[in-house]
Order: sequence, then structure tokens, then C-alpha cells
Amino acid sequence: MLKSNHSGFSLEAGTDEAGRGCLSGPVVAAAVILPKDFSHPFLNDSKQLSEKRRDELRPFIEENAIAFGVSFVWQEEVDKINVLQASITGMHRSIEILKIQPEFIIVDGNKFRNYKEIPHETIVKGDAKYLSIAAASVLAKTYRDEYMTKIHQEFPMYNWQKNKGYPTKEHRDAIREFGATDYHRKSFKLLPEQLKLAL
Repeated sequence: MLKSNHSGFSLEAGTDEAGRGCLSGPVVAAAVILPKDFSHPFLNDSKQLSEKRRDELRPFIEENAIAFGVSFVWQEEVDKINVLQASITGMHRSIEILKIQPEFIIVDGNKFRNYKEIPHETIVKGDAKYLSIAAASVLAKTYRDEYMTKIHQEFPMYNWQKNKGYPTKEHRDAIREFGATDYHRKSFKLLPEQLKLAL
């Protein structure tokens, strides 16, 4: 059973990101402030949910949240600032676009930078503990998946509609055969044997 609040503040935002471990595409972050009485029978950490369940949850979260924000940190920026900084930057941007500023922020994971003067707490596996972080994880994942499915049309050989840019065997085989695209993160080790390749 996920908890609805951590801090005791009523305007508590949960934040999370998707796509950190991917070889291509953006890191997408989301922040959500939920009302005290929010509940949904499926809401859980987005990794535990089927794609169909996540897609059903997204409009429900958006309609019932007090506020939500979603931001994309594109692969060029990920390469520039590194993926951890990209995740935190994305979370900050998502909080920034909330129509109401939160009084407290709970963050999935164990790394965060202060956002303005707002107190925060990092919570390992927070998306499996708190409703607002779980809701943020669903938004981040569905927006990112939708984008990866869209760019799949441009480069179907990588099968991004299925692997969403994660380092599956099929994705790596396609990089081996066709090389990297502009959507790939150049700072990532795209292939295990990359160190031996004359790049």
C-alpha cells in the first residue's frame, strides 16, 4: 500500500525520471502534487505496471493531480552534463513548471540538489513507497515511451518502439550494423567492445 504523504505538508511534490540507463533518447522527468484523498487501484511503481496500465493511469493522474510537470533533457545535454546531472536537472525543470510551488519535495533515489529554498528528501525506491513519486514515475515513463515510439518511425531498425532505447541485445546489434544516430548518447558506451573499435 503506497503512502500518500511523507513530510506532513499538504503541498508535497513527488519527482522521478525515466530513461537514465538508455543508450538513446532523452531523460524525461516528472513532478506531481496529489490531493490528500488521491487513490487509484493500479497506481504503483511504473516498472511494476504493464504499458497498458501506465497508459490508462496517465490521464487519470493528469486530471486528478493538484499540479504536474514533465520535462525532457535531450541526449546532447545528457552528453554534456552526464546522466545523473541530467536526471536532477530534469526533476528541477519539472518542479519549476508546476502551477503551484510545493512546500516539500520527495525524490526517488538518493541524489538531488537543493531546489530553491524548498526542503526535500531523497527516498530510495520511493516510487514503490509514495503515491506522488509513483505518479511521477508513470508520467515520466509514458511521455518518454511515447517519444521513443515516435522516433522509431524514423529509424525502425533499432526497434525503439519495443526496447525504448534500452541496451537490449537487439538494439546493440543494430548499432553494430548501422552505427549510431543523432538520437544516441555519444557519452555512453554504446557497445561492450567499443573500447577496441577504432572510432
